[in-house]
Amino acid sequence: MTEHDDNASDSDLFRRMVGDVRPVVSKRRQGAKPKPPARPLQRQIDDKRVMDNLLSHDGFAEEVRPEEYLEFRREGIQHRVMRKLKRGEYRREAEIDLHGLTATAARKHLTTFLHEARREGWRCVGVIHGKGQRSRNGEPVLKSRLNTWLRHYGDVLAFCSAPRHDGGVGALYVLLKRHQLAQD
Repeated sequence: MTEHDDNASDSDLFRRMVGDVRPVVSKRRQGAKPKPPARPLQRQIDDKRVMDNLLSHDGFAEEVRPEEYLEFRREGIQHRVMRKLKRGEYRREAEIDLHGLTATAARKHLTTFLHEARREGWRCVGVIHGKGQRSRNGEPVLKSRLNTWLRHYGDVLAFCSAPRHDGGVGALYVLLKRHQLAQD
């Protein structure tokens, strides 16, 4: 080091040592990409097992009348949210029509539909179940089963019978938990 070097700042010394340099110009963003959110795989497996188990047998379902209005909301869901759901103010991102199916077929279609809803990040969906007027004994089998099945599915926050113009007591609006979409 020379006497001249003692008076130089660290950055000056660095520039002299490195020499003539040019900045690298790149169209790529510098820095690491943010990691995608972790997907709780075990929870998804557990939820699927619960749903498959729930829907795998035609066990107890509280019977409801064909004209009965259905309504359910989990603890913590605000009245305002339920009021908006009842009015149809949430955009339904998908709909499934189960009426006319057997309970077994409806169960399979519903399971697939709810898994797709979770994967796609849908927030509100419609489920058409019919009123059960043409079923044996005139009982609304699917309506009763859906009333039970949906209450036990953890991603369902609330549901209610649709307004008359959207199927009335033969259809449901279902509000689902918000999930982040899976990253590709």
